[in-house]
Amino acid sequence: MPKVTLNFQEHPESEMLARAAGFKEEMVTRRSVRDFSDRPIPCGVLEACLEAAVTAPNGANLQPWHFSVVQDPLLKKTIRIAAEEEEREFYASRAPDEWLDALAPIGTDARKPFLETAPALIAIFQKSEVTREDGTKSKTYYPKESAGLATGFLIAALHHAGLATLTHTPSPMKFLNEILGRPSTEKPFLLLVVGFPADNCQVPDIRRLPPEKMIEFR
Repeated sequence: MPKVTLNFQEHPESEMLARAAGFKEEMVTRRSVRDFSDRPIPCGVLEACLEAAVTAPNGANLQPWHFSVVQDPLLKKTIRIAAEEEEREFYASRAPDEWLDALAPIGTDARKPFLETAPALIAIFQKSEVTREDGTKSKTYYPKESAGLATGFLIAALHHAGLATLTHTPSPMKFLNEILGRPSTEKPFLLLVVGFPADNCQVPDIRRLPPEKMIEFR
């Protein structure tokens, strides 16, 4: 594979610290939102954030992901109906008691109105195989990890742009393949709900662990 010169911009130490601290302060304000406005997202914002997401590192540069952006009201309603069916089963019989106990303080249940109210849903799929430029098929490597990295990039980009998000993972999510016409070689990774928070939106008063409990230097 041919190589090109790295396009890397170095910054003075003071600017590095300021940029790192500024990004940290911005991300600290990110919260998962369950009450969305139906206000439309400005044209071009989703596109730019998605183009940032697909720059994420991935296994063997096979880019084993697909992003389906859903904005059609009827399609969103169809997804909500299917997701709530799985969620009712989850809360009624599939979830162990300790999982339900962990969810209790957040106050979630099988009802998912945000799937219709939010202006956009982004279904993220991980691919088990891809078609190369020469038409041959290739197995992918680390598709789950790659999709996770791209999703992290996307959430950060959307927050930076001024949008709220919710990571939604009804289980199983095979209904997304059928509704969105995706092949069996793609596994739903996550359903990302995107939009503006509703007026006077409330979020759980959670507390994050202090950094020293999660980070160490050796």
